[in-house]
Amino acid sequence: MAIFKFDKDDIFINTLEAYPEYSFYVVSGTVYVDNMPHKNQANPDVPDGYASLYEINNDRPIDQRIYPFVTKEGTREMIKTYDASTRNIDFVYGEQVTGSYDLKASIDVEYHEAFSTRPRISSLRNAFEHNKMLSPRFEYLSSVYGNKDTQQLGLVSIPSIFYGERIKKGSVKLDYYLSGTLIGTLEDERYNGELVQTGPFGSTGSGSVAGLVFYKEGAIVLTGSWDLDATTLDYNGVVGGDESKWVHFGSGLHEDISSLTTLPSASFHLAYQGVSHTNTMMMMAHAKYGELNYSNNPTYKDQSHPNYGTADTGSLRSYIEAKVPPKNITHTELTDVTPELKRETYISKIALYDEDKNIIGYAKVATPVRKTEDRQYIFKLKLDL
Repeated sequence: MAIFKFDKDDIFINTLEAYPEYSFYVVSGTVYVDNMPHKNQANPDVPDGYASLYEINNDRPIDQRIYPFVTKEGTREMIKTYDASTRNIDFVYGEQVTGSYDLKASIDVEYHEAFSTRPRISSLRNAFEHNKMLSPRFEYLSSVYGNKDTQQLGLVSIPSIFYGERIKKGSVKLDYYLSGTLIGTLEDERYNGELVQTGPFGSTGSGSVAGLVFYKEGAIVLTGSWDLDATTLDYNGVVGGDESKWVHFGSGLHEDISSLTTLPSASFHLAYQGVSHTNTMMMMAHAKYGELNYSNNPTYKDQSHPNYGTADTGSLRSYIEAKVPPKNITHTELTDVTPELKRETYISKIALYDEDKNIIGYAKVATPVRKTEDRQYIFKLKLDL
């Protein structure tokens, strides 16, 4: 077995940038992620329409589920969902107090009527001001495009698990359906964060800016308040609430809307691309001329040779294996001529070792590579970091 050390010119570290696609379809208060049907998994912590963050309780029996716990004792340590008064009344010393982990993630929508409190919108104020250089519509307190503290608007929040480092610019698309008919489409045509209504052709508000995208923060602020359709629906939990507007996008998400008879006729679709970076290490393993032409495999030796399986013993009472030449497998078209012996092996696996010569990985080829003394190869290995 031969061991070689990588030279500095044999190792390259690269960064791969990928653009995975994501989509959310919201109908009747339920969200379908990437158009996949809901899985009947036995995990009450992750209901339908959510992604499991750590997958620690998926399809796990109830008596084997993982959960946080503490024992009530003099240190007064307690799960934060219980305040001081609750833990003193409901639990005795030595009793185990259990809790649950937040194991799920999904998109979230908010609707804010004029002059309502909006802490999440306020938390985006610095992001608004930072993006003013892209469009004046990002001005937080604007006398022209509206005061974000007081105007009517909607907010779509996307967890980072659904986009990675950031959302790809220009990839966001929102579709608004009513009874299965498309009544509005928003896209960032200018790649500056402005969501422009691009369809359907000739629709009310076509060509107008109805929202803003924060690609790094994973937020979409919808400001379009014109009527896309004159039909009144039970938006935001209000029976006979309002006409269809962009600020109502995603209404009823993750809510029980069984009492809202008209809202199920509205459905919403959100699609975009994320941006993710993966560091990779590329290693060049060389099989040079005249090297790697010997094998420890017993079949490498000529088992028909007289010395095969014998040993030489000397006066020092030592055991020395007799010399046996390699098996001659050189191809020839002649049946009565023995061709010249050419040492050759077949490379099927490349092992990676650390500095202590511990194997840390294998690389296998699909078909063993024939290695002769007059051939050389370079095997390119790639490892995600």
